[in-house]
Amino acid sequence: MVRAALTIFAFTSFLNAAIGQKVKYKDLFILLNAKQYDQAEPFLRIYLKENDDNPNAYLFMGLIFQDKSIKNDVLKETEILVNNLDSAVINYEKAYQQIDEKELKRNDEYYQAYNRRDLRTGKFGVQLSDIQFDLEKRMQALKERKGLVTSLKEHFSSTSALYAKSQFLYKDVQLKYTQMKTLYLRSNDTTVLDLKRIVLTFDSCLSAFKKYQETSEKIGKTGYNQEISYRDIMDLSKDGTTPADFFANNLELWDYKKWGETALSNIDKEIIPLRDKLITYDIAINKLREKLRKDSVSVEPDINSLIDKSLYDQLHKYDPDPLPTGVFDMKIAELKYLSKFIEHSALKDSVDIRLHIKLAEDELRQVKALDSIAGKLESRDLTEDVKDYQHFVTNAYGTPTVLKSLIKTTKDFASRESQRKMAELEDYKESLKWIVTETDSIPLFTDVKFTSHYWPLILEEEKYTAGLYFADTTAVGYFRTITPSRKEELAINFPLDNSIYNLRTLPVVKALSSADDNGQAYYLLFYSIQKLVDKFPGTLVKIYRTDGLAWSSSLSFEMVPAEIGFQADNGEVGVKTSNPAGESLMVFIDRNGKRKETAN
Repeated sequence: MVRAALTIFAFTSFLNAAIGQKVKYKDLFILLNAKQYDQAEPFLRIYLKENDDNPNAYLFMGLIFQDKSIKNDVLKETEILVNNLDSAVINYEKAYQQIDEKELKRNDEYYQAYNRRDLRTGKFGVQLSDIQFDLEKRMQALKERKGLVTSLKEHFSSTSALYAKSQFLYKDVQLKYTQMKTLYLRSNDTTVLDLKRIVLTFDSCLSAFKKYQETSEKIGKTGYNQEISYRDIMDLSKDGTTPADFFANNLELWDYKKWGETALSNIDKEIIPLRDKLITYDIAINKLREKLRKDSVSVEPDINSLIDKSLYDQLHKYDPDPLPTGVFDMKIAELKYLSKFIEHSALKDSVDIRLHIKLAEDELRQVKALDSIAGKLESRDLTEDVKDYQHFVTNAYGTPTVLKSLIKTTKDFASRESQRKMAELEDYKESLKWIVTETDSIPLFTDVKFTSHYWPLILEEEKYTAGLYFADTTAVGYFRTITPSRKEELAINFPLDNSIYNLRTLPVVKALSSADDNGQAYYLLFYSIQKLVDKFPGTLVKIYRTDGLAWSSSLSFEMVPAEIGFQADNGEVGVKTSNPAGESLMVFIDRNGKRKETAN
């Protein structure tokens, strides 16, 4: 309470002294001794302007500046802090130079802070040597602190500047490539230099930060305790651009070093070797094409052993739709088509139309695949694609124009071949529908036009057909075996009762057939579902493959014929008849065409 009262009294005196334009040091000392530096400083400055021979005043002015330096922010107020340290040292030096024994005797009350017991005499007192030693230590400490603070700020500024430079270099790469796919695919010597510069710059940034931390530890309490937490760059298009707050204790930095080193490693260990593999693979495909052209042999087995899935997988790691794989697929698809064509050439003379259809379908499937691949390549933006695969295009094709020409030529070829194969396939499929004779064609389908001479009633696929033939209004029965070539082989015509079988009665005329397992004997039953004299008329015909028509027998049935069967052991034919009520009768005809009996 007493000290507080004295301080208030002293401060009031200072105000009066200020008004009177005269500062008395003994009054000012009260504030200084009470460490009321903020209040005392302006008056002390005035006093020192008028009195430059008071070492105690310089001593307190040094203490004031030292106290200020402690309160200054080492990073945000570095210049002010250094100036305060310098000012403290200057004032301490002046005090050091002026303090002597005479000063201590005259103003010993001003130096009571240094009062201590003399170990030699046992008496209390103020020793000049103690004051000088204290000032020397203070000045030395302040000079060292100034050096450390200056170094701290330099390392801090260097850290932030190098980080900003790292980010600037990164953004430059980001603007060039936008995404990692583009960076990898378009990488060159310049890209490598850019990445190395980023890595080295960021590495220097981390070195500067390490020095900053080491200097901070030497200084002691600085008010800052930054620790780096790294952020990985995952997406080149959006990561790595946010600024860092170097004053924050949790210092978040984009890890440009890790990102750059990863990119450099991938370019060196994967991208560059991959480019050479693409050229080697393209050359291997070209060799197969040359083998096919020169030797006229299928290279299908070679293609299967050539295909390198690992190469495709490696390329897809960087590009989901790479140009080179499209080119490879196109060239391989063309080789597959041409190989199929060569493989099938040995079968071209076959008379089997179904075989030709199978071959044509196989070839069409291959050429359509080629047409699709070439079409997709032709629709791509090759100008942009070439930028991604400059090394491949230049070394494999010379210029982009040559590659574009290859794609267009292949697409045109595939389109022409597709059209030709489709027309060829349609012709074969149409041929499959007819048995061709020297003078006519017999339909192998039931939906014939009424203008047709032939009216098929029986069609056993790839075996035989039978029906009615009208040269005019008179009907004749016909039977033809069906061959793979659709050329006429076994051709049998037989007479029919025109009162039953004619153009007018076509809607009610039906037929059934049966044959032995070896295809040597055939039975044909023509009948009408319209009664004649209360019965259903019919005609049963037996035909041998070797001897032709054996016999033709006119029959009549109480019910409509439903099934016909051949019994090999006795040569008989059984005809099952039935009515809408569900009743049925079996009619048997012997091997000579005579009706034997009827049974339920």
